[in-house]
Amino acid sequence: MFWFKKWRRNRIAGRQFPRQWLEMIENNVSLYNHLPIEDKLELQRHILIFIAEKRFEGCGGLEITDEIKVIIAAQACILLLHRKTDYYPGLTSILVYPHAFIANRQEHLAGGVVAEGPQVLLGESWQHGAVVLSWDDVKHDAADIHDGLNVVFHEFAHQIDTAGGKGDDSAVLKDTSSYIAWARVLQKDYEKLRQAAERNAPAFLNKYGAEDPAEFFAVATEFFFEKPKELKQIHTDLYNELKNFYHQDPAEFIHSEAT
Repeated sequence: MFWFKKWRRNRIAGRQFPRQWLEMIENNVSLYNHLPIEDKLELQRHILIFIAEKRFEGCGGLEITDEIKVIIAAQACILLLHRKTDYYPGLTSILVYPHAFIANRQEHLAGGVVAEGPQVLLGESWQHGAVVLSWDDVKHDAADIHDGLNVVFHEFAHQIDTAGGKGDDSAVLKDTSSYIAWARVLQKDYEKLRQAAERNAPAFLNKYGAEDPAEFFAVATEFFFEKPKELKQIHTDLYNELKNFYHQDPAEFIHSEAT
């Protein structure tokens, strides 16, 4: 059925991008206004396909609107630019709460102790089937692209990570030597952040990334797109590996003011 999926996606991508959707993106997704024109057009095609293929569900009384779909899809699809992609093949649904939500979580403490209890979350990525997001935080993060925090980038980076390269043409994942270099750099910077967190020492990256390598990749992705110049200066090797992975160089086009 590959040929049918490809035909269907080409047909969807060829549709006129709705003017109302474009206004929603321009007014709410600040990063979009920094993108080169070619990337904007590619992103619009990705958004059309993403919205056609994924199911959005409102939770906690939230009613799903076009604005919710478009703003989430625009940010999720920024991670797909310049790459052959299967549009997060393990993902079927995006669940959206109006605000931060509560979920029961296990926490592994020192001495092998496991604590379980409610935890307030802004987002969550399930290995199979769904991403869960707080709409308040999606909107806030889309508007502010310089604080290093973006819940959509974070959770969809997890989707890329858990897919294990399925539907991805990145040489970083497919070429052995590239993957070894990639893994070495991420492990090195992850260990530095973990040690800083243990010592309660200052760190440029969000210390939530010290939780485990998966969280480190998600946090690094947020900083790559939101603080690219600083990341390039402070963690040069990490920036270069992420540039190779995402096939983008945001330090070259993201400025303090949108153009």
